[in-house]
Amino acid sequence: MVETAATTRRRLADRLREEPGTPAELGREFSLSPSTVLTHLEHLAHSLQHDDEELLVAPPECRECGFDDFDDLLNRPSRCPSCKHEGIREPTVTIR
Repeated sequence: MVETAATTRRRLADRLREEPGTPAELGREFSLSPSTVLTHLEHLAHSLQHDDEELLVAPPECRECGFDDFDDLLNRPSRCPSCKHEGIREPTVTIR
């Protein structure tokens, strides 16, 4: 099972080198839950530190007021702490 996880991470990394994606998009593409994608992304961020690459994250953003100063950049909160609106745009991730 460890080999499968490594292969999945490698495939996720290859995909993110080509174009950015959200956890939901990546989950649909690789038949994974968004929370599983987030776990893989956290591991990728650590392993990329040893290479000349890095995992870049565009933070979640409130669609109502534009707030984007969330504590955890990878997780999408249920609502905006500023205006309490529930329409939050997912974080976008890429590798460069």
